[in-house]
Amino acid sequence: MIKRFWFALALAFTACGPAFAALQIQSWTLDNGARVLFVENRSIPILDISVEFDAGSRRDPAGKSGLAELTNAMLARGLREATGAAAEPAMSEAQISDAFADLAAQRGGGASADRAGATLRTLSSSRERDASVALLARILAQPSFPADLLARDKARTIAAIREDETKPESIGSKAFWRLMYGDHPYGQHETVASVDAITRDDLVAFHQAHYVANRAVIAIIGDISRAQADAIARQLTQRLPQGAALPALPPVQLAPPREQRIAHPASQAHIMLGVPAIVRGDPDYFPLMVGNYTLGGGGFVSRLTHEVREKRGLSYSVYSYFNPMAQPGPFQAGLQTQKDQADEALKIVRATVAGFLREGPTPAELKAAKDNLIGGFALRIDNNRKILDNMAAIGFYGLPLDYLDTWTERVAKVTAADIRAAFQRKIALDKMSTVIVGNGQ
Repeated sequence: MIKRFWFALALAFTACGPAFAALQIQSWTLDNGARVLFVENRSIPILDISVEFDAGSRRDPAGKSGLAELTNAMLARGLREATGAAAEPAMSEAQISDAFADLAAQRGGGASADRAGATLRTLSSSRERDASVALLARILAQPSFPADLLARDKARTIAAIREDETKPESIGSKAFWRLMYGDHPYGQHETVASVDAITRDDLVAFHQAHYVANRAVIAIIGDISRAQADAIARQLTQRLPQGAALPALPPVQLAPPREQRIAHPASQAHIMLGVPAIVRGDPDYFPLMVGNYTLGGGGFVSRLTHEVREKRGLSYSVYSYFNPMAQPGPFQAGLQTQKDQADEALKIVRATVAGFLREGPTPAELKAAKDNLIGGFALRIDNNRKILDNMAAIGFYGLPLDYLDTWTERVAKVTAADIRAAFQRKIALDKMSTVIVGNGQ
C-alpha cells in the first residue's frame, strides 16, 4: 500500500528568491501557474526531470481507494490521437515503451499519499532530449486509458491486495494507519471492493481534475541552460488544463488511543505504535530528526536497540521514525519479536520512549547524532536523482529554497532542550495507537 517509498502563483518567469549557494537552485513560476525548480549541472550529458501534482491517494474518492495509483500507472498504457495543427498518432503501451528505449531514455513515476507524477532521465543532446520531453508531455496530457489494460491492471492490483492480506507486515501497516487516522484519507487503503469499483470514467475524471498546469511542480537538473529548462517546463505543461480549486481535505484528528491485536500464524509478532505528529516544514522537524537518531533512527547506536536488542535480546532490530506529510504524518516505532515476548517487548519500547520524552539525549548522544547526520549529509545529494527528489519535495511542500543549503547548519544548532521540547509537543504515550499482528487474542 502506498503510505510510503516521494507548486503558488506569481508573475510569469519571476525568480522566487536567492539560489542555493551550493546547488544553484533557481525557481520561477510560469504564466500557467506551474512552478519550476532548476539546477544546471554540466558534469555529465544527462537531464533528469520530475513533474508532480497534488494527485496522491489522499485525493481518492470515498469507496474508490486505489484510484490515484491506478490513474498514475495507466498514464503510459496508451496515448490518444492528437488532432489539429499538432496532429499526432495514437500510441500503444508497447509503442511508448519502444520509443523511450530507442532514445535510451528512462521513464518513471508513481503515487504516494500526497503526490503523484512522472520522471524522465534522458541524454541532454538535442535529438534525444527533445523527443523524450515531447513524449513525456503527451503522457501527462493525453493518456487514452485503454479499457482492456485497465482491466488487466485492476486484476494485478487485486491479486497484490489478496497476497498482502496474508502478510503480517502488510496487515499490520493497514490496521495501524486505520487506527491512527480513522476516516481521514490517510487511513484509507485499497481493498478488493474499492479497486473493483473503479471505472475508466473515474480515471478520466481524476486525471482531468488533478493533472493540471496550475498545480504542476517541475524539477529539472542537468546539462541544459536556464532558458532551455524554461522551454521544457512550458512544453511539459502547455497541453494541460487549468484546474479548479480542490476541495479542502478534513483535518487530521487525534483518534482515541487504541490497541488492536490480530491473530496470525507467523512465527513472530509484528508490533507498531505511533501517533500523527508532523507536517512538512514544521519548525520542530530538525529537533525531532536529531532526537530520533538517538531514540530509534540510529540503528545499532539507538536507545531502542540498546534496550530491546542488546540488553534483553527481544528483537534483531527495532526502529522509530518521523514521516512528515502535507497533513500531520506519523511518528512510528516498531519491531518484530517472538510471539511469547510481544508484551514484554512492547512494554520496553513504551518505557524507552517515555524515558526519552522526559530526559532527551545525553551530551554524548547529541554529539554522536549531529556528527553522523552532518557527516552523512553529502550522501543525500551525491547524484542527480537524489537532488531531483529533494527539489521535487521542496517545490511540492513549499519548503524554503535554501532548505538544503542550511540543512547541516540547522542540525548543528539543535540543542538537547530543543529536542525535549519538540518531542513533548508532538508525542504523548497516552495518545499512541498500537497494533500487534501475530499475538491475537
